[in-house]
Amino acid sequence: MPTINETFALYSERFMLLAGIAYVAALIAFAWDLVTNSKTARTVQHQALYAAPAAQQATGDRVPARAGAAGHGRPEPGGPETALGEPDGALEGPEGRAERPTNRPSGSAPGLVADDSMRYGLAGPRKPARIGVALTVLAAAIHAAAVLFRGLAAGRVPWGNMYEFCTTGALVVAVVFLLVLTRKDLRFVGTFVIGLVLVMLTAASVAFWTPAGHLVPALQSYWLVIHVSIAVVSSALFTLTFALSVLQLLQSRREAALAGGRADRVAFLRLVPSALGLENLAYRINAIAFIGWTLTLMFGAIWAEKAWGRFWGWDTKEVWTFVIWVVYAGYLHARATKGWTGTRAAWLSIVGYLCVVFNFAIVNVFFSGLHSYAGVGS
Repeated sequence: MPTINETFALYSERFMLLAGIAYVAALIAFAWDLVTNSKTARTVQHQALYAAPAAQQATGDRVPARAGAAGHGRPEPGGPETALGEPDGALEGPEGRAERPTNRPSGSAPGLVADDSMRYGLAGPRKPARIGVALTVLAAAIHAAAVLFRGLAAGRVPWGNMYEFCTTGALVVAVVFLLVLTRKDLRFVGTFVIGLVLVMLTAASVAFWTPAGHLVPALQSYWLVIHVSIAVVSSALFTLTFALSVLQLLQSRREAALAGGRADRVAFLRLVPSALGLENLAYRINAIAFIGWTLTLMFGAIWAEKAWGRFWGWDTKEVWTFVIWVVYAGYLHARATKGWTGTRAAWLSIVGYLCVVFNFAIVNVFFSGLHSYAGVGS
């Protein structure tokens, strides 16, 4: 059995601290981006709102009446503000039917308001967002060094207890977020994702810290690498969809308020795609994560047979892993076949992630069983 390298363990802790500081800076940059660009979107919105009637008057066109102008000063549905992706009511569709408002950008402000494709816009650079991404890359690199030195210190893969699972999971969340950013412009969710990464690192350092050490015999198997690595990646994807689902609920309330002619009070949601766009993306990512969680459940059963001579024993950890699988299976089934869309789908996704958190933070600490080696003391 290899000797624990205390020097590498110390390097790991210092790198973890530096990564935390870099993540805090990235969080501030992403929050700065939301504040500054939501103000920019508001400015462009008002410029377009008042420029369009002036242009109509200059050309002799009749200026359309504005519903609610006396009460809230809000433009008529389908007016200039709607063109900027800021619907102020139900849009008039064919035969007067109401269409669901969206956040699709067009006209003079492309890129200020995200559309459902979530592609990168060509308009003005978002410097705070770019700084946030750069700081996240730096933080993830330092974080990876911390995880690597933890593994080198113990002479094994660095996910043998709750501290290591939490720190490695936080790293995977950040890396998954950065990988998705190469295809989709999800910088608007950076504040929430990096915030969750910081929560995980804080919990690992404060509540779950464990010195580098050897694994208990039951964990000394190649199945540790297979089973836990897939579980970490799946949990990271569930973390991303949790953030998307929370934003979906907020955006859904905003769209309902705008459809009812009420004032737009949540400025940063101007940079967020429509609730339907967020829901569709969360559904696709959850489908991938569900496959990973299914493999986690299967490989865990195989590992249990190798370690304890049975595939299933109704251990608390096993039960809650299965509960998570059932919740996400219900989410995917209900949305695909039963028409459970909108806020109901978002709440199911959130409940699934809360089950993941409960399985990790509560079951591992307060419930005894064959998986108790994953506790704080490991």
